[in-house]
Amino acid sequence: MANQAWQITAPGTLTLNSVGEIPRPGPKQVLLRVHAISLNFRDILVVDHSPAYPTTAIPNLIPGSDGAGVIESVGADSRWKAGDRVIVHPNSWYTGFDNKKFDINTVYGGGDVQGTMRGWMILGDEQMVKAPKGLSMEEASTMFTAGATAFRALFHGGVEVGPGTTVLTQGTGGVSCYAILLAAAAGATVIATSSSDEKLETARKLGAAHLINYRTTPDWENEVLKVTGGKGVELVVDVVGAESIEQSLKATGYGGTIVVVGLLSKDPFKPVNIMTDVLYGVKTGHLGAGSREVSEEMSAFMEKHDLHPQVAEVYEFEKAQEALKALTNLTAPGKIVVRC
Repeated sequence: MANQAWQITAPGTLTLNSVGEIPRPGPKQVLLRVHAISLNFRDILVVDHSPAYPTTAIPNLIPGSDGAGVIESVGADSRWKAGDRVIVHPNSWYTGFDNKKFDINTVYGGGDVQGTMRGWMILGDEQMVKAPKGLSMEEASTMFTAGATAFRALFHGGVEVGPGTTVLTQGTGGVSCYAILLAAAAGATVIATSSSDEKLETARKLGAAHLINYRTTPDWENEVLKVTGGKGVELVVDVVGAESIEQSLKATGYGGTIVVVGLLSKDPFKPVNIMTDVLYGVKTGHLGAGSREVSEEMSAFMEKHDLHPQVAEVYEFEKAQEALKALTNLTAPGKIVVRC
């Protein structure tokens, strides 16, 4: 049986091709039947050969970093077994929490490293994490990039998130939905901002205690201060960057932390006044996804709390290019997933 994969055949163009026979795993490897691929904004940059992404895709690269599936067969000495449900760990960062260990050149679906948008793939034993019980493959596929990014921001970003802490989130994209879900499960009070009451209803269902429509309340930082009795929040999970950072600073309490995990600003290099940061002790930092250790910790957390991530839309494998276009204009809360 032939293996099929989506390949970048020209900048901005994906083509579904046969990529040979289904491979066999070697020692300490598995053959994974991919069941779902979760899309990220990075995938658009890679497919488009955007200069905003630091590596250029080789000809006919298979894109996609996130995925989940079921192990079909294993090679000699593998610690996995056929039938295991797993999440792809798509880089060479296995342990710890130090960003210096992250090498963007090893991330699946970029540069010269083939990705997850295919029917079957060979993975080394270290490139997988057990999927939480109770999650569909579509849900599990969203866990690495969006989920691990939010998890690190909450639990490895310098703040002990739990009862008694207040977390501010922005929007209802993949990372923000995860941040709401995880923070609320940990017992924190979540204040969510978004552009519509409909999206805020999703935030409420995920666990947000306070909702702010930033279109009808453009000075939302004042509303945050009102909700917190003038103290501000302990943690902001900032997915916007320059466009909102000054408001985030005003909404953050003394000694609080802003973790920047995205750059959705129309002008990501807009000059900002950081004197508030300096004077009032607000810490800022940037976090990417994480190591396999982070993913394992998150998987256990989600299983313990029986959490289900927000999936916006699911596309069939044959419509992967349409799914990428939908990601560009995403209006529904959560993640876009391709079912394989």
